[in-house]
Amino acid sequence: MDEIERGAYRAQLRSRREEILQRIDEAARASGRQGSEVGLLAVSKTVGPLELRLAWEAGFRAFAENRPQELSRKLEAARDLAGVRFDMIGNLQTNKVNQVIGKVELVHSVSSERLADAIARRSLARQITTRVLLEVNVSGEASKSGFAPEELEGGIEGMLDLEGIEICGLMTMAPKGMPDEARRCFFGLRELRDGLRARTGLGLDVLSCGMSDDFQIAVEEGSNLVRLGRTIFDPNYVPKQG
Repeated sequence: MDEIERGAYRAQLRSRREEILQRIDEAARASGRQGSEVGLLAVSKTVGPLELRLAWEAGFRAFAENRPQELSRKLEAARDLAGVRFDMIGNLQTNKVNQVIGKVELVHSVSSERLADAIARRSLARQITTRVLLEVNVSGEASKSGFAPEELEGGIEGMLDLEGIEICGLMTMAPKGMPDEARRCFFGLRELRDGLRARTGLGLDVLSCGMSDDFQIAVEEGSNLVRLGRTIFDPNYVPKQG
């Protein structure tokens, strides 16, 4: 990518960011909140270090990766970028935990008690606390990982006393291309959070849901952390309205 191409791509990223923030603000206001209450994660898993740096130059500060090896590569590329943060959003195998903890702000994809225990034990051994979200399969799709809502309702107590992790909230993914189902999914996550919060006393302040095609719906239903990839990085992606 030559300097002219870099400039054009940077300008596009900046334009996309402004448009996304406007759409987040509109959706947040529809649910009685401010857009500033909703965090924006740029999912950089499909782009290289150069595109990530250009995104930082365009104003993005929070990024997300789904593989430990790629996370390490991006961290190395971004080590001189001020204010940058990374989250882990992909399925995490227990034997890869040490490649992630201590390097990210938040692990979104704690999908089992076994994984929660592994993160807790290895974090405790390193004398750190890892902030995590519990992944919930609200839609019930067989292709998706995560706790079933009823499973989490019955089993969250087993994770409450784990030292080395801080359970900060919940994460989910909605069915693709089905706006009504997505809305039900996001509403269900918020309802589940409210019930768990009342029962356990945990704040569970973070609701991570909403991707490129459905983030406005997610924000309307209570999401305060959206994970956007294509709508940021793909020049050919046509943002969906509404």
